[in-house]
Amino acid sequence: MATLYVSDLDGTLLNRNHEISAFSAGVIQNLIEKGLPFTYATARSFASARGVAAGITPRLPVIVNNGAFIVDSATGVPMFSAYFQEEEKMAVAGLLDRYRLYPLVYSHQDGAEKVSWIAAEENEGMRYYISQRKGDKRFQPLSSSERLYAGEVFYFTCIGEREKLLPVYEALRDHPHCQCLLQQELYRDEYWCEIMPKPATKANAILKLKEELGCTRVVCFGDGLNDLSMFAIADECYAVANAVEALKAAATGTIGANSEDGVALWLRQYATS
Repeated sequence: MATLYVSDLDGTLLNRNHEISAFSAGVIQNLIEKGLPFTYATARSFASARGVAAGITPRLPVIVNNGAFIVDSATGVPMFSAYFQEEEKMAVAGLLDRYRLYPLVYSHQDGAEKVSWIAAEENEGMRYYISQRKGDKRFQPLSSSERLYAGEVFYFTCIGEREKLLPVYEALRDHPHCQCLLQQELYRDEYWCEIMPKPATKANAILKLKEELGCTRVVCFGDGLNDLSMFAIADECYAVANAVEALKAAATGTIGANSEDGVALWLRQYATS
Protein backbone atom coordinates (compact mmCIF):
# COMPACT_ATOMS: atom_id res chain seq x y z
CA MET A 1 0.00 0.00 0.00
CA ALA A 2 2.27 2.78 -1.28
CA THR A 3 0.02 5.86 -1.60
CA LEU A 4 -2.83 6.98 0.65
CA TYR A 5 -5.46 9.13 -1.12
CA VAL A 6 -7.44 11.53 1.09
CA SER A 7 -10.22 13.90 0.03
CA ASP A 8 -12.15 16.58 1.87
CA LEU A 9 -15.95 16.33 1.51
CA ASP A 10 -17.81 19.68 1.51
CA GLY A 11 -16.79 21.82 -1.45
CA THR A 12 -14.48 19.09 -2.76
CA LEU A 13 -16.33 15.81 -3.28
CA LEU A 14 -19.75 17.23 -2.43
CA ASN A 15 -21.46 19.51 -4.95
CA ARG A 16 -23.57 22.59 -4.17
CA ASN A 17 -26.46 20.31 -3.19
CA HIS A 18 -24.24 18.73 -0.48
CA GLU A 19 -24.19 15.48 -2.45
CA ILE A 20 -21.63 13.31 -4.20
CA SER A 21 -22.70 12.95 -7.80
CA ALA A 22 -23.62 9.49 -9.05
CA PHE A 23 -20.66 9.68 -11.43
CA SER A 24 -18.12 10.52 -8.71
CA ALA A 25 -19.53 7.91 -6.34
CA GLY A 26 -19.41 5.25 -9.05
CA VAL A 27 -15.84 6.03 -10.10
CA ILE A 28 -14.47 6.21 -6.55
CA GLN A 29 -16.32 3.14 -5.27
CA ASN A 30 -15.09 1.15 -8.25
CA LEU A 31 -11.51 2.19 -7.46
CA ILE A 32 -11.98 1.29 -3.77
CA GLU A 33 -13.23 -2.16 -4.73
CA LYS A 34 -10.15 -2.61 -6.91
CA GLY A 35 -7.99 -1.88 -3.87
CA LEU A 36 -7.35 1.87 -3.99
CA PRO A 37 -6.38 3.15 -0.50
CA PHE A 38 -8.90 6.00 -0.37
CA THR A 39 -10.55 7.78 2.53
CA TYR A 40 -11.91 11.19 3.45
CA ALA A 41 -11.02 13.87 6.00
CA THR A 42 -13.85 16.22 6.90
CA ALA A 43 -15.02 18.79 9.43
CA ARG A 44 -18.28 16.84 9.68
CA SER A 45 -19.02 14.31 12.40
CA PHE A 46 -18.95 10.62 11.53
CA ALA A 47 -22.75 10.39 11.46
CA SER A 48 -23.09 13.44 9.22
CA ALA A 49 -20.25 12.39 6.90
CA ARG A 50 -21.59 8.86 6.50
CA GLY A 51 -24.94 10.31 5.45
CA VAL A 52 -23.69 12.67 2.75
CA ALA A 53 -21.06 10.19 1.50
CA ALA A 54 -23.50 7.29 1.32
CA GLY A 55 -22.46 6.42 -2.23
CA ILE A 56 -18.89 5.69 -1.12
CA THR A 57 -17.87 2.97 1.32
CA PRO A 58 -14.23 3.38 2.35
CA ARG A 59 -12.51 0.26 3.56
CA LEU A 60 -10.08 2.42 5.50
CA PRO A 61 -10.75 4.44 8.65
CA VAL A 62 -12.13 7.96 8.06
CA ILE A 63 -11.05 11.27 9.57
CA VAL A 64 -13.82 13.44 11.01
CA ASN A 65 -14.29 16.65 13.04
CA ASN A 66 -11.25 18.21 11.34
CA GLY A 67 -8.96 15.51 12.73
CA ALA A 68 -10.35 15.23 16.26
CA PHE A 69 -11.23 11.60 15.49
CA ILE A 70 -10.05 8.75 13.30
CA VAL A 71 -13.00 6.37 13.11
CA ASP A 72 -13.40 2.79 11.95
CA SER A 73 -15.59 3.26 8.88
CA ALA A 74 -17.46 -0.01 9.41
CA THR A 75 -18.24 0.22 13.13
CA GLY A 76 -18.05 3.95 13.90
CA VAL A 77 -15.69 3.22 16.79
CA PRO A 78 -12.99 5.90 17.28
CA MET A 79 -9.42 4.70 16.83
CA PHE A 80 -7.94 8.08 17.81
CA SER A 81 -9.54 10.97 19.67
CA ALA A 82 -8.55 14.45 20.85
CA TYR A 83 -10.46 16.17 23.66
CA PHE A 84 -9.94 19.42 25.52
CA GLN A 85 -8.56 19.14 29.03
CA GLU A 86 -10.94 20.59 31.62
CA GLU A 87 -8.91 23.77 32.13
CA GLU A 88 -8.54 24.25 28.35
CA LYS A 89 -12.27 23.81 27.84
CA MET A 90 -13.17 26.35 30.49
CA ALA A 91 -10.58 28.84 29.21
CA VAL A 92 -12.23 28.75 25.77
CA ALA A 93 -15.65 29.06 27.39
CA GLY A 94 -14.49 32.11 29.31
CA LEU A 95 -13.11 33.75 26.18
CA LEU A 96 -16.36 33.19 24.28
CA ASP A 97 -18.36 34.57 27.19
CA ARG A 98 -16.16 37.67 27.27
CA TYR A 99 -17.03 38.44 23.65
CA ARG A 100 -20.68 37.38 24.07
CA LEU A 101 -20.44 34.57 21.58
CA TYR A 102 -22.77 31.61 21.94
CA PRO A 103 -21.27 28.44 20.46
CA LEU A 104 -22.38 25.06 19.34
CA VAL A 105 -20.48 22.77 21.71
CA TYR A 106 -19.62 19.24 20.59
CA SER A 107 -19.01 16.70 23.33
CA HIS A 108 -19.39 13.14 24.49
CA GLN A 109 -21.71 12.72 27.48
CA ASP A 110 -22.43 9.33 29.03
CA GLY A 111 -21.15 7.59 25.91
CA ALA A 112 -23.26 9.62 23.48
CA GLU A 113 -22.22 12.47 21.20
CA LYS A 114 -24.05 15.73 21.86
CA VAL A 115 -24.23 19.10 20.11
CA SER A 116 -25.38 21.64 22.68
CA TRP A 117 -26.35 25.30 22.40
CA ILE A 118 -28.47 27.91 24.15
CA ALA A 119 -31.73 27.97 22.22
CA ALA A 120 -32.53 31.60 23.06
CA GLU A 121 -29.21 32.75 21.54
CA GLU A 122 -29.60 31.19 18.10
CA ASN A 123 -28.73 33.48 15.20
CA GLU A 124 -29.61 33.07 11.52
CA GLY A 125 -26.49 31.07 10.72
CA MET A 126 -27.08 28.68 13.60
CA ARG A 127 -30.72 28.22 12.61
CA TYR A 128 -29.66 27.39 9.04
CA TYR A 129 -27.13 24.83 10.27
CA ILE A 130 -29.70 23.21 12.56
CA SER A 131 -32.36 23.20 9.83
CA GLN A 132 -30.06 21.25 7.52
CA ARG A 133 -29.79 18.44 10.07
CA LYS A 134 -33.37 17.89 11.18
CA GLY A 135 -33.81 14.80 13.30
CA ASP A 136 -30.15 14.72 14.35
CA LYS A 137 -30.18 12.81 17.63
CA ARG A 138 -27.01 14.57 18.79
CA PHE A 139 -28.76 17.93 19.03
CA GLN A 140 -29.41 19.24 22.55
CA PRO A 141 -30.88 22.77 22.76
CA LEU A 142 -30.58 24.16 26.28
CA SER A 143 -32.48 26.83 28.18
CA SER A 144 -29.35 28.09 29.97
CA SER A 145 -25.57 27.73 29.98
CA GLU A 146 -25.60 25.43 33.02
CA ARG A 147 -24.95 22.24 30.98
CA LEU A 148 -23.46 23.83 27.89
CA TYR A 149 -19.92 22.64 28.56
CA ALA A 150 -20.73 19.30 30.18
CA GLY A 151 -18.88 16.11 29.27
CA GLU A 152 -15.75 15.62 27.19
CA VAL A 153 -15.67 18.55 24.76
CA PHE A 154 -13.80 18.24 21.49
CA TYR A 155 -15.13 21.09 19.32
CA PHE A 156 -16.61 24.58 19.51
CA THR A 157 -18.30 26.31 16.57
CA CYS A 158 -19.34 29.97 16.56
CA ILE A 159 -21.34 31.19 13.58
CA GLY A 160 -21.83 34.85 12.74
CA GLU A 161 -20.32 38.00 11.26
CA ARG A 162 -16.60 37.98 10.63
CA GLU A 163 -15.98 41.16 12.64
CA LYS A 164 -17.61 39.67 15.72
CA LEU A 165 -15.69 36.39 15.48
CA LEU A 166 -12.31 37.93 14.62
CA PRO A 167 -11.21 38.83 18.20
CA VAL A 168 -11.60 35.22 19.31
CA TYR A 169 -9.71 33.95 16.28
CA GLU A 170 -6.88 36.41 16.93
CA ALA A 171 -6.71 35.36 20.58
CA LEU A 172 -6.53 31.64 19.75
CA ARG A 173 -4.82 31.26 16.37
CA ASP A 174 -1.35 30.88 17.95
CA HIS A 175 -2.54 29.38 21.23
CA PRO A 176 -0.43 26.45 22.57
CA HIS A 177 -3.49 24.32 23.41
CA CYS A 178 -5.97 25.12 20.61
CA GLN A 179 -6.46 25.02 16.88
CA CYS A 180 -8.65 27.84 15.59
CA LEU A 181 -10.04 28.33 12.08
CA LEU A 182 -12.01 31.28 10.72
CA GLN A 183 -13.56 30.92 7.29
CA GLN A 184 -16.71 31.78 5.41
CA GLU A 185 -19.44 29.17 5.19
CA LEU A 186 -19.77 27.57 1.77
CA TYR A 187 -22.34 29.39 -0.40
CA ARG A 188 -23.52 31.67 2.46
CA ASP A 189 -22.53 35.03 3.96
CA GLU A 190 -21.81 34.08 7.55
CA TYR A 191 -18.44 33.00 8.93
CA TRP A 192 -17.54 30.06 11.14
CA CYS A 193 -14.97 30.18 13.93
CA GLU A 194 -14.07 26.62 14.83
CA ILE A 195 -11.98 25.75 17.89
CA MET A 196 -10.39 22.34 18.44
CA PRO A 197 -7.71 20.81 20.71
CA LYS A 198 -4.17 21.36 19.44
CA PRO A 199 -3.68 17.75 18.20
CA ALA A 200 -6.93 17.89 16.18
CA THR A 201 -5.83 18.62 12.62
CA LYS A 202 -6.35 16.77 9.38
CA ALA A 203 -2.56 16.64 9.02
CA ASN A 204 -1.98 14.90 12.36
CA ALA A 205 -4.74 12.39 11.68
CA ILE A 206 -3.46 11.62 8.18
CA LEU A 207 0.08 11.09 9.45
CA LYS A 208 -1.22 8.68 12.11
CA LEU A 209 -3.26 6.80 9.50
CA LYS A 210 -0.35 6.76 7.05
CA GLU A 211 1.87 5.16 9.68
CA GLU A 212 -0.81 2.69 10.75
CA LEU A 213 -1.37 1.54 7.16
CA GLY A 214 2.31 1.47 6.21
CA CYS A 215 1.85 3.93 3.33
CA THR A 216 4.85 5.80 1.96
CA ARG A 217 3.08 8.68 0.19
CA VAL A 218 -0.01 10.86 0.64
CA VAL A 219 -2.11 12.57 -2.05
CA CYS A 220 -4.78 15.02 -0.84
CA PHE A 221 -7.70 16.97 -2.33
CA GLY A 222 -9.43 19.98 -0.79
CA ASP A 223 -11.06 23.38 -1.11
CA GLY A 224 -10.87 25.30 2.18
CA LEU A 225 -8.55 26.78 4.76
CA ASN A 226 -9.01 23.76 7.03
CA ASP A 227 -7.29 21.71 4.31
CA LEU A 228 -4.04 23.70 4.51
CA SER A 229 -2.58 21.47 7.21
CA MET A 230 -3.03 18.30 5.19
CA PHE A 231 -1.67 19.98 2.07
CA ALA A 232 1.46 20.86 4.05
CA ILE A 233 2.26 17.20 4.81
CA ALA A 234 1.14 15.68 1.48
CA ASP A 235 3.48 14.50 -1.26
CA GLU A 236 0.95 15.79 -3.79
CA CYS A 237 -2.04 18.01 -3.09
CA TYR A 238 -4.73 19.25 -5.47
CA ALA A 239 -7.16 22.12 -4.99
CA VAL A 240 -10.50 21.97 -6.78
CA ALA A 241 -11.20 24.94 -9.06
CA ASN A 242 -13.68 26.41 -6.55
CA ALA A 243 -11.11 26.36 -3.72
CA VAL A 244 -9.98 29.44 -1.82
CA GLU A 245 -6.93 31.17 -3.28
CA ALA A 246 -4.73 30.39 -0.26
CA LEU A 247 -5.23 26.66 -0.82
CA LYS A 248 -4.58 26.94 -4.56
CA ALA A 249 -1.30 28.70 -3.76
CA ALA A 250 -0.27 25.76 -1.55
CA ALA A 251 -1.34 23.08 -4.04
CA THR A 252 0.63 20.92 -6.45
CA GLY A 253 -2.02 21.82 -8.99
CA THR A 254 -5.66 22.77 -9.56
CA ILE A 255 -8.22 20.25 -10.83
CA GLY A 256 -11.87 20.45 -11.89
CA ALA A 257 -14.42 21.98 -9.53
CA ASN A 258 -16.58 20.05 -7.08
CA SER A 259 -19.48 20.50 -9.52
CA GLU A 260 -17.35 18.97 -12.31
CA ASP A 261 -16.33 15.70 -10.59
CA GLY A 262 -12.76 16.99 -10.35
CA VAL A 263 -11.52 14.51 -7.73
CA ALA A 264 -13.10 11.46 -9.37
CA LEU A 265 -11.72 12.37 -12.79
CA TRP A 266 -8.22 12.87 -11.38
CA LEU A 267 -8.33 9.56 -9.50
CA ARG A 268 -9.60 7.68 -12.54
CA GLN A 269 -6.71 9.01 -14.63
CA TYR A 270 -3.79 9.01 -12.21
CA ALA A 271 -4.43 6.96 -9.05
CA THR A 272 -2.81 3.58 -8.59
CA SER A 273 -3.56 1.02 -5.90
